[in-house]
Amino acid sequence: MRTIEAFEKEIALQLGFLQKFVPQKRLSEEKQRKAIFCGTGDSFASSQLAEVFSNFRAQSHDPLDLVKNKQVFARHDIYLISISGNTTSNIELARLHKRTVAITANKNSRLAKACEDIILLEFPSTGIQTAGSISFLASALACISLVSEYQVRNVSRIYRNAVRAAKSISLGGKTYILGNMHTMPIAMFCAAKLYEVLGTDAHYERIEQFSHMGLFSAKRGDTVILFEPKNVHNENLVSNIKGCGLVPKRMDPKTKNIQEQILFFIFVSELIALYAAKKKKKRDCFFIEENELRNASSSMIY
Repeated sequence: MRTIEAFEKEIALQLGFLQKFVPQKRLSEEKQRKAIFCGTGDSFASSQLAEVFSNFRAQSHDPLDLVKNKQVFARHDIYLISISGNTTSNIELARLHKRTVAITANKNSRLAKACEDIILLEFPSTGIQTAGSISFLASALACISLVSEYQVRNVSRIYRNAVRAAKSISLGGKTYILGNMHTMPIAMFCAAKLYEVLGTDAHYERIEQFSHMGLFSAKRGDTVILFEPKNVHNENLVSNIKGCGLVPKRMDPKTKNIQEQILFFIFVSELIALYAAKKKKKRDCFFIEENELRNASSSMIY
């Protein structure tokens, strides 16, 4: 099985996973205030979701920042997110601190062994290295449910809506993905899928900050995707950037439930990358094809 096919299959596996998903026991507000969530890559997006869904009682940090600034995490419980459990910066941080919890799919990993406790992520996969989808969903929902009541319903309807939304996107030029407080981590995740699957020139930014910064790097024909339901502010943004020759697309989750909106945007992020890859008749993800870049990445991560 080639890696684009594996990516597609793992996206589809998420529906069955969600039907069986068991939320984590919610941390008390006092414990949330003592919690720091860390991760790298997709797992950093999961850690940021923990922060925003805790109403900022919990913190999210880059693990290397904490390794270099040990005073920041004193008297805190650190939740280290890593699917493989072999990310060097997470392991180094775990060895510097006693009150640590590994959130990982590998109970025998170096991270799991270095931590005091473990939250084991269990999910189906193809067994083939490909761009992360169901692995990210598992870590994201674990983090969200640790700090808030899990409230996702109507999974099939959310997925069908995401399929329709993703099929309406045609990527042109550079791609900008814009998010708000809750969806900014998913905007980053979306950009990551475009990097990994397509090698696309993609950028993620907060909706408000785009008008101050990213907009000035845009060219006519560039794609701007907004991860936010329709409101007066983003309607004004869409109108203004259309006048500059940009191609804006606002994704409508069709639900007021913030957790369901996050699930919708996760699906959309994966499907945009998948459909663009299939349109280009790609059989393998960009990061698989680019051996030199992948080797450089692995050398730094592991």
